[in-house]
Amino acid sequence: MTAKIIENEKNVVKLEMSIPQDKFQKAMDQSYKKNKKYFTIQGFRKGKAPRKVIEAHYGKEVFLEDAIEFAFPETYQDAIKEVEIEPVTRPSLEKVEDVGDNGATFIVKVAVKPEVKLGDYKGAEIPVLEQPVDDADVVERLKQMQNQNSRLVTDDQAAAENGDTVVIDYEGAVDGVPFDGGKDEGYSLELGSNTFIPGFEDQLVGVKAGDDKDVNVTFPEDYHAEDLKGKDAVFKVHVVEVQRKELPELDDEFAKDVSEFDTLDELKNDLKDKIANEKKEARLNTARQAALDYAVQNAEMDIPEMMIDEEVDRDYENLQRQMSGQGLSMENYFKFTGQSKEVFRESMAPDAERNIKADLVLEAIGKAEEIKPSEEEIDDEIKEYAHAFNQEFEKYKESLDDQMMEYITDTLKRRKALDLLVDAANQIDDFEAKQKESEEKADTAEEKED
Repeated sequence: MTAKIIENEKNVVKLEMSIPQDKFQKAMDQSYKKNKKYFTIQGFRKGKAPRKVIEAHYGKEVFLEDAIEFAFPETYQDAIKEVEIEPVTRPSLEKVEDVGDNGATFIVKVAVKPEVKLGDYKGAEIPVLEQPVDDADVVERLKQMQNQNSRLVTDDQAAAENGDTVVIDYEGAVDGVPFDGGKDEGYSLELGSNTFIPGFEDQLVGVKAGDDKDVNVTFPEDYHAEDLKGKDAVFKVHVVEVQRKELPELDDEFAKDVSEFDTLDELKNDLKDKIANEKKEARLNTARQAALDYAVQNAEMDIPEMMIDEEVDRDYENLQRQMSGQGLSMENYFKFTGQSKEVFRESMAPDAERNIKADLVLEAIGKAEEIKPSEEEIDDEIKEYAHAFNQEFEKYKESLDDQMMEYITDTLKRRKALDLLVDAANQIDDFEAKQKESEEKADTAEEKED
């Protein structure tokens, strides 16, 4: 087999590869065996006519399409080894030419891994990772726990306040005409929760059980129902009940009821530790992103559109599976949002490009720093996979092929490269302020460009 690169522009390679006669004829025979049952030739039982007879009646191209599918994978793999390229997308078959008894020639287009020229990647500015937890943080968390363990008590005389729950019957109308989905009975609405259209809940503050009230609202311009966007509506509301939250006392009994601790002080100390860990993890995530953004911004690379398109394909398919698992479809999502599939995919492209660049930069840093995970680190990672699949570690490890082991090792290399970036960064107290200032400058620059 012979292969050669006939074009290489911006990391997109056009590759010509020729398959010899013996291999192509083998693929044609495979296609014939797969498809012969569909042909009826006079003088032969169905599916028994020789290949040459069928080709004489229908033309040689009758078996060509499947023959190409049979021949292409092995031919392609041999070709990329011969020309020594590292594809990062699926190949796109541009055309098949010179098809004949002597073989065939395939022309394919494929994106190859971009070369990354690293700039400064150490010395990024990140937030201070250790942050003290004050009493206000603990008090706020206790209030949340109080609220979660509260009970609703009906108060026939109470005037509803924010935080109270009103049980209501309602029916909405636009220009006096009721609309679909605008009616319900016995609906429990917590005032101040922003569950309903802006302005709806505010107008129920002060109502009592038995009250009737007209609530006037305007549907937002971005409302999911196309026929209601920006429309003025009136909801006739009947208040069935007003319910107040009854909060439990913050004492040792409360601690026993909601935790494994016997005293409120023990619970407070535990919450303080948990909040400290949560804050550190949140800051660490921010630090990782900031350190990675710094390295990516200072690196140079040319990302081919094919690579971005394929990343968008994967992201879109993942989102589709997630929504399907929740009983939703992308078609209904587009109906609700009024957005087309094409526009939605375009909106995904910038994130896809950022993810690609981040991945390539971390790989390049791993090579530059000669990062290599230890056997113990690899085993620890495999244990995580084994646990996730509810399998025994040794048995699971033995089942892993070279490709999966390479994936695990590369994942660890990137993770260690990211840790290196954070370790080499400068922790600053006013990180959030600087970040906000930078974002405002970027927004101003975009506005000037527009």
